[in-house]
Amino acid sequence: MNLKEYKTYFTEALSELYPQTEIDTFFFYLMEAYLDFQRTDLIIKPNFEVSTETGVLFKKALEALKKEIPIQYILGETEFYGLPFIVNRHTLIPRPETEELVEWILETADTTAPLQIIDIGTGTGCIPITLAKHLPNASLFAIDISKEALRIAKQNAILNKVKLHFTEKNILKTTMLTQNFDIIVSNPPYVRELEKVDIKKNVLDNEPHIALFVEDDNPLLFYDKIADLAIEHLTKNGLLYFEINQYLGTETVEILHKKGFKNIELKKDVFGKDRMIQCTFNEVN
Repeated sequence: MNLKEYKTYFTEALSELYPQTEIDTFFFYLMEAYLDFQRTDLIIKPNFEVSTETGVLFKKALEALKKEIPIQYILGETEFYGLPFIVNRHTLIPRPETEELVEWILETADTTAPLQIIDIGTGTGCIPITLAKHLPNASLFAIDISKEALRIAKQNAILNKVKLHFTEKNILKTTMLTQNFDIIVSNPPYVRELEKVDIKKNVLDNEPHIALFVEDDNPLLFYDKIADLAIEHLTKNGLLYFEINQYLGTETVEILHKKGFKNIELKKDVFGKDRMIQCTFNEVN
């Protein structure tokens, strides 16, 4: 079977589950992974004969896509802020919105300063690893409750040639951090149980719920806890950054305001949704 025929085969097999644009994207990802081809190669080499061995890989991927397994888990990798990251079902798949959070930090941070930065709930390590690549004089620390997620994060640090300090820790049971930090950042679980009805099946059935969901009656418990730790461990003029639930921006700001945080800025993502917060506690005038 040639490349064009495989593309038709994929479209027919997946058309009832996915829109055409998404099917095209899946196929392009697989072409790159299995053939080292680019999108234009489908036009330039439509009659390229796919080997039996590669055909097996394509068919296995197709069966997984029929089960609505995310393409990133099928390939075992994804890209974040232009960097490669290993992913599996123990880690959330990094989102473009989180790239915007990282961009905001980099726009604010002194790239030449020996900053101390910690990411709480690191998952794949995408936030601190990306910061480490762009802030060469900074020291990066990362915490996660999941041993398996940390194992992947450590592999990603090696893959991207950066040094991080990783700790397995339940932040909700943490009374103090090991030191003070210039930047504390977190993208904690924030999707309420009531919002599950709006979550796509491929996310709900595959990505780790411990990294996604919180109870409806206390959806901001991670923000409350991390803010308390930030009060004790932010340096003078240190900054706290959160990725947040788009529906709870006002409530999250109110928690921070009541705790005495200053210069609280709520920022929308590229889709116009409340998505991230920056603030400080120990401001020097």
